[in-house]
Amino acid sequence: MELMQKLAILADAAKYDASCASSGSIQRDAKGSDKGIGSTSSGMGICHSYAPDGRCISLLKILLTNLCVYDCLYCINRHSSNVPRARFTASEVVDLTLGFYKRNYIEGLFLSSGVIRDPDYTMEQLVEVARSLREDHNFAGYIHLKTIPDADPRLQALAGLYADRLSINVEMPTQQGLAQLAPEKNHVAIRQSMHFLKEHIDESKESRQKVNKTRSDTSVIPKRRATNRLQFAPAGQSTQMIVGADDSNDATILHNSHRLYRSYGMRRVYYSAFSPIPDASANLPLQPPPLLREHRLYQADWLLRFYRFNVNELVSPDQQPMLDLDIDPKLAWALRNRADFPVDINRATREQLLRVPGLGPGGVKRILDSRRFRRLRLADLKRMRLSLAKMKPFIITADYRPGNEPDSLILRSQFAEKNHAQLLLF
Repeated sequence: MELMQKLAILADAAKYDASCASSGSIQRDAKGSDKGIGSTSSGMGICHSYAPDGRCISLLKILLTNLCVYDCLYCINRHSSNVPRARFTASEVVDLTLGFYKRNYIEGLFLSSGVIRDPDYTMEQLVEVARSLREDHNFAGYIHLKTIPDADPRLQALAGLYADRLSINVEMPTQQGLAQLAPEKNHVAIRQSMHFLKEHIDESKESRQKVNKTRSDTSVIPKRRATNRLQFAPAGQSTQMIVGADDSNDATILHNSHRLYRSYGMRRVYYSAFSPIPDASANLPLQPPPLLREHRLYQADWLLRFYRFNVNELVSPDQQPMLDLDIDPKLAWALRNRADFPVDINRATREQLLRVPGLGPGGVKRILDSRRFRRLRLADLKRMRLSLAKMKPFIITADYRPGNEPDSLILRSQFAEKNHAQLLLF
């Protein structure tokens, strides 16, 4: 099979992995070409992701192969699936990565794979790609490797020495769901591998801190940089959950995500809405979940990580098992807790301000910085380009206090209509 044919098949097969999000752009013709000035779609297998420092980077996102010995019911690449198959050699992936990099198409590689022969053999091939790039070609770009949970821990340890980020997909929100839809995968092995990676990542971080402290304590700073042996997956680890393939509700999903962040130091938990596949099993739903559900889970996940919300404030297994699809989770919480509002913009703590609908960390910082010099008015907030329409029912300023505001049900209806209008626009 020609290399470009393989690339077409294995880049398309990799799109189901949400750990590396694309930009969502479309290709536009420019005089018969899809590579016109300003094109954000560089070609097959190119996606956009974010580096640990926040930079948006382009990655070559492919599978080593879509052949797989497993038969996970939700996976398009499962053993019994009737799809075109292809397989790269390790050297072909290396050549593709270097070729795309030299053409300035990409800044790194995202490499996953179906399981061929057995987990150890597959992991050896993935590690060989990263090793060759780093050692044979001195490649300094970003590398994200998917690790195989059942593979030998020594291979996982090697992967962490060459890759910037590692990831192991937890696949399903619950052990029961995994046993039902992917019985060949081992829930215990997945968790053990996550724990193994966390230990190595923590040890690497401690070693780097000791090296930095030693350098700062000496009058002469060594010219030689720390070796890569101190850098074990410096961008941490991530995972992915499929949403809507089983009957897990949002409360179950978010509680599981919270445990993953707390127990394994995850940098990100990605949510992927289940998409119906050809020749699907009777155990799978006929219809996909609404994509808005995936979006709301990401919003709730953001509140847990950066806004100091507790899972039980957003969802409840008994009373509120699902997130509201019509309004965002933060606004839904505010409407359920009207007694906590309005808050005085000029007196509220950072934590209180972060709970105001329409305010994010950046807006909160601008408010805290500005109010040191003057009492803030609505016009000041407007100049900060904050979302006054969403904020006004929940705040007090020097010249404004909410009057006879509509009750929560009316406010919810108003904001739901606005959200619906925005979805139609975009």
